[in-house]
Amino acid sequence: QDINLCTAFQTPSNDYEYIVEFTPNVSIHSKNHMLLYGCEVPGKLEEGDPRTVWDCGSTDGPKSDLFPSAPVCSSGMRILYSWSKDAPALQLPAGVGFKIGKGTGVNYVVLKVYYADVSKILGGGSDDSGITITVLPSTTNKITKKAGLYLLSTGGVIRSGTGEHFECACTIDEPVHMHPFAFRPHSHALGKAVSAYKIDKDGNWILIGKGTPRKPMKFYPVKNTSLVINDGDIVASRCTMFNFRDRDTYIGPTDHDEMCMFYMMYYVDGNQPLDQTGGCSSSGPPTYYWSKDPKLSVPAYIDKESSDPEY
Repeated sequence: QDINLCTAFQTPSNDYEYIVEFTPNVSIHSKNHMLLYGCEVPGKLEEGDPRTVWDCGSTDGPKSDLFPSAPVCSSGMRILYSWSKDAPALQLPAGVGFKIGKGTGVNYVVLKVYYADVSKILGGGSDDSGITITVLPSTTNKITKKAGLYLLSTGGVIRSGTGEHFECACTIDEPVHMHPFAFRPHSHALGKAVSAYKIDKDGNWILIGKGTPRKPMKFYPVKNTSLVINDGDIVASRCTMFNFRDRDTYIGPTDHDEMCMFYMMYYVDGNQPLDQTGGCSSSGPPTYYWSKDPKLSVPAYIDKESSDPEY
């Protein structure tokens, strides 16, 4: 029995601070991913109970009377960090930090934990899994670059016994200069390769990062340290999958479903990261493909490179 549980932590209301490191703390084996969100207002907030736990997105509706059902955030949601099995702690590069607290729109940090088996908790047990964040105060002179997290993802379905591409592409339409420094690919059992690219105004495709689910789903460094994504550039991602099952598989939150996600951490010089907090998404197959997108022209080598983890 699977469930997604959330709990909220209030950030300082009289000042701001910077997150510079994320350290996962996993005490039991019944989960495969955790996420940290920044919220203006969390999905569930009860006065006098700072550690309210709620069901924040389980499949097939609420799973237990123990937990009220509510979204992750009531307003102002943005992703700060994503963890999956086997991933180590993540320390941001020198000078880079996620700004939270007063004046940032991140009034609360919400932890979301997916449990593939929640029987222990429903039976009255507890779990102290979570993510420890290391912060620096607003008075620090060590932070000169503001971090952000941009998510590329899709919906869609892959038919039984077939291969498929799950793709999305979006134009950056804000006056920012994004410097990607880390990425994390994510898919489930059917994934073969997950890749993402910047497409500049001249139509050149530049790799941001590529990974395979066969490796630990941690944040990997972006190898091209001079890469900058500018206003008017396109970001695009592809997940290549093969469905060995005897049933169709849809994008969804459980291990029985699939996921196609590419998390891109970046920094900007100055005070304001990208305002496109929703990231980039598409309906996925069979309705969306790069080849159907009028703003894209996909070179043959990109079609091969993006789907081959060893290319």
